[in-house]
Amino acid sequence: MTASAANPFSAKWTATGNKLCLGKWEISHLGKPLKLDTARAEEDMGTYAIYSFIYPDDDIFAEGLKEDEWIIENLDWLTQMFLAHDIPTDEAHFRFFYRAVNRQDWRCGSCGGCM
Repeated sequence: MTASAANPFSAKWTATGNKLCLGKWEISHLGKPLKLDTARAEEDMGTYAIYSFIYPDDDIFAEGLKEDEWIIENLDWLTQMFLAHDIPTDEAHFRFFYRAVNRQDWRCGSCGGCM
């Protein structure tokens, strides 16, 4: 699998608008749903981005781990989940997973709903 290959993972955070904290992750690999443990399924993934509702372009409000750091930090549970779902445990698949989740990741306050 090359870096330019299509991402086999899709990730969606089910909540939108001003109630992001009430959602859950729906993640699949090649269209097959993945089962996340309850705590992980209902929390942000900790990926890197600017999550400020008020200042969405200000780097001072960036938080989370960048791709390499995130993969290292989450390697144990990712490997276990990949093995349980017969997903290759190679670098490309870990990177694809991060990128799919990162596009949908959120933080408390990133929607402005509780302000």
